[in-house]
Amino acid sequence: MAAPASCPLCATEGGVPVWRGRRLRVIRAQEEGLPAFYRVVWNAHAAEFSDLDAADRQHCMDAVVVVERVLRERLAPAKINLAALGNMVPHLHWHVIARFDWDSHFPGAVWAPAQRPRNGEREAEVAARLPAIDTELVQALDAWQQHPATE
Repeated sequence: MAAPASCPLCATEGGVPVWRGRRLRVIRAQEEGLPAFYRVVWNAHAAEFSDLDAADRQHCMDAVVVVERVLRERLAPAKINLAALGNMVPHLHWHVIARFDWDSHFPGAVWAPAQRPRNGEREAEVAARLPAIDTELVQALDAWQQHPATE
């Protein structure tokens, strides 16, 4: 599928670059109040998951699992949210969001109205851990890329 000139995920990384493979990349989104918000972005333009063949769909979901596992192991969130909405950006990407019982929207969706005021101190604590988590994501994704059948 040809990439539309207006697609921001074709024109830019879409956030802080963490890891890039031949078929997909992992970025850290800059979402207010949600410091541990990552995206797995398919590099080639594809608007829908069904635009990928079966092997590419599996590859994409395996990468989502790697990101989820690292976030769970390192942050011990209350929940990991996975979403592939693409309503605003017609380019395949999966949201992998570590959620905490103290975050302003929990237990609601991150796009729903806030349930409580933001906890800047706790957000900053998580944000301070992200560079080390990004490094671990690189290591885990590199290992998975070398041995994808074992993931």
